[in-house]
Order: sequence, then C-alpha cells, then structure tokens
Amino acid sequence: MNRTSAIYTASDRVRDIIEDNGRLLLVLNRFKIPFGFGNGTIQSVCANNNIDCSTFLAVSNLIGGRAFNGFPINLPTLVSYLKEAHSYILDFSLPGIKVTLVQGAQHPQLTDAALYIIKFFDDYMEEVKEHMAFEDEVVFPYIERLENGVCDSEFRIKDFATKHNSMASKLTELKDLFLQHYAIPNTRIINQALFRIMTCGEDLISHCEIENRLLVPAIEELEKNVSFMKHRQPTEDDADRLSREDKNDNLTDREKEVIRLVAHGLSNKEIADRLCLSFHTITTYRKNLSTKLNLHSTAALIIYAILHNIVNPKEIELK
Repeated sequence: MNRTSAIYTASDRVRDIIEDNGRLLLVLNRFKIPFGFGNGTIQSVCANNNIDCSTFLAVSNLIGGRAFNGFPINLPTLVSYLKEAHSYILDFSLPGIKVTLVQGAQHPQLTDAALYIIKFFDDYMEEVKEHMAFEDEVVFPYIERLENGVCDSEFRIKDFATKHNSMASKLTELKDLFLQHYAIPNTRIINQALFRIMTCGEDLISHCEIENRLLVPAIEELEKNVSFMKHRQPTEDDADRLSREDKNDNLTDREKEVIRLVAHGLSNKEIADRLCLSFHTITTYRKNLSTKLNLHSTAALIIYAILHNIVNPKEIELK
C-alpha cells in the first residue's frame, strides 16, 4: 500500500494501514484491537470491537502525518486510548529502557558515570509518573464530569494545555550524551538502549500531540456546551419539570411509601397498621404531604404517584 498523502478512511483495510505505517501497531494495542482481523476494514474492525471509528481514524491519521481535523472525537473512546498509552509507557516502555541502561552502563568505560546515568533516568521516570498521574487523577475525571453535565469552577482544560509538554526532552539529552560525549564501543546492549530511548521519545511526542490536537479541542467544545446549558435561561417547560423533580426529590422514603399505600386504596388506619405507626402519625403525614405538594385530594395524590413512578398504574384499581 503506497499512501504518501491521502488520509486513512473507514473503508481502508486495517492490514494495509499497518503495512503503510508500522507505528500504528501501537494504535491497535491501545484501542485493544486483537490480531486476526483478516481483510477487515477499519469500519468493520472498529464495529466488531465497539470502538468509535471516527476517533480511531483521527488518531491514526495524526500519527501517520495525515489530515485528521475532519473526524469528530468521542471523548470516552479517546480517554480509554490515552489510559492504555499511559500504562504502556509506565509499565513497559520505560522499565525496558532501564533494564538495558543498567546492563549497558556496566561497560568498563562507563563505570564512573554509571550511577549518575541510572539516577538521571530514575528521576526522569518519576517525572513522567507524576505527569501522567495528574492526567489520570485530575484531567480524565474532569472530562467524565463534563460528560455528565457538570462544569467545575476550579479547573479548565486550558489550565492543563498551557503547561502540557511531551516529556521527551530529557530522553533526547540522555541519547545525545551517549552519541556525542561518550567515546565507547557501540555494543549491542548500548545500541538497544539508545534505540529504545529514541522510540519512547517519539511515542511521547506523538502522545502529547494527540492530547494537544485532539483531546484539548474536544474538551474545550464540551466545556462551551456544558457552560451554555448551565447558564441559559430556562424555559417554562424546564421550570415545570424542575419544579416537579424538586418536589419529588424532597420527599422522604416514608412519605413516598405513604403515597404509595394511599394510591393502593388503603385508609389512614390501614396504612398505620401496615407501617406499624399510630393513626395520628399517618394523619400528620397526610397533612404534611398536602402542604408540601399542594395536593389535597386522594385522587390527586394517586395521579402524582403515577407521574413520579411511585406506583405502577397497572397495580392499582381505578375507582
């Protein structure tokens, strides 16, 4: 497959885009797409794995250096992808680099600097962990709250975006120290360490690009929508609905139970006996409900109970 400029589309075969760009293997992994997809298209493979196709195409095209702006982003799908990327980098990629660094640093000509090299990398790993922990513990939960219509006053995604970087600069420093300043043999293990450092650096840069160019704009748009809904002038229908909901939410479980028994045709004495309460207590409940709901007849209470799903109309007799 020779695609030097065209974007990846839903009708492309997954095997073709992998042959076109091997880095997309990481995309499959992070979207949790198993192998064995045969000649399946991106659309069919995404559908079979419950993945939003548009988000998959946006990520794949961005990583492949192609146009990605025309694809709507599904935030839950993208967040799941980014969490998998965090796990891969923290649990696999960085530990793998450290193993090879420790082995490579045992070369006789690196003895004096070995401890400093390992310390440099250990400190760097901690920085990456803190960086990604902030996203896992602050940014991603913030997105989830936005998805549920809650807009925090203490945090906006621009606060994150203005300070966000790829965390790859120190890996470049470490690589350059070896390439430019250590006149040592190019052993297989040191070569492997540098290769992993370079690959991880590219992955971190790509990861940052996905967050800056896909995640942040999608969140900013969601913030606008949630803020608009929060501050828009409510309509009369909204006011009526909220009024009904408030009234229902203000009822105690016991009050709802009394209404339910009233709707089933029980007298105050029968309700008192059923709930093991005094007749006077039930009478007081009825008076309080009439005041709270501004409903003064049994028929009105029954209708209220049906409208608010306190009773099933099929379970009560129409008298």
